[in-house]
Amino acid sequence: MMKNLFFLTAVVALTAVFAGCNKSMDTPDPNYFDAGVTINGVTWATRNVASPGMFAAKPEDAGLFYQWNRKIGWSTTGTVVGWPTTGDSGLGWIAENDPCPSGWRVPTISEIYDLASVSSMWTTSNGINGRKIGSGSKAIFLPAPGYRGLTGSLLDVGTEGDYWSSGYNSSSQALTYRVASHGVGGTNKVVGASIRCVKK
Repeated sequence: MMKNLFFLTAVVALTAVFAGCNKSMDTPDPNYFDAGVTINGVTWATRNVASPGMFAAKPEDAGLFYQWNRKIGWSTTGTVVGWPTTGDSGLGWIAENDPCPSGWRVPTISEIYDLASVSSMWTTSNGINGRKIGSGSKAIFLPAPGYRGLTGSLLDVGTEGDYWSSGYNSSSQALTYRVASHGVGGTNKVVGASIRCVKK
């Protein structure tokens, strides 16, 4: 009787373990997984980068701000301490500094220019200002969380949002997609801006 009880207990425990494994395999962690939306042949994530290697919970969430070619995320609210005031002098965003989750990367210059050529509209999603780019099921929403200026101060919340590309404009500037104008411009590498990843 005791042997049968022990065997039954062991079977129940193993079943629970395997069930848990199957559940985690069938339901990817949304912090790391994003199906993405393909626009003009490029698959864009539907959410900003939060902590390095993780997506924000929702498309409207700001995530974190990043300086160009650096993997340290900064808050999109309040004040920050220890803000670096010199930018990276590199000529490209190197792979080891890319904060995008596995399988994703910071977009190239040509990819943000292409995004800026797609039809869009300034709108509000769940109370958050931003820009919807594309149409129907082939659309993404980019929030306008503002950005951090040269000294780390928070600027233009709700009216602007800069999104880094991996390409540089000069030794002190790199190119960003700008939500307010639906265009591309040079931004000082010290600025803290958002990241919207593309599929590798």
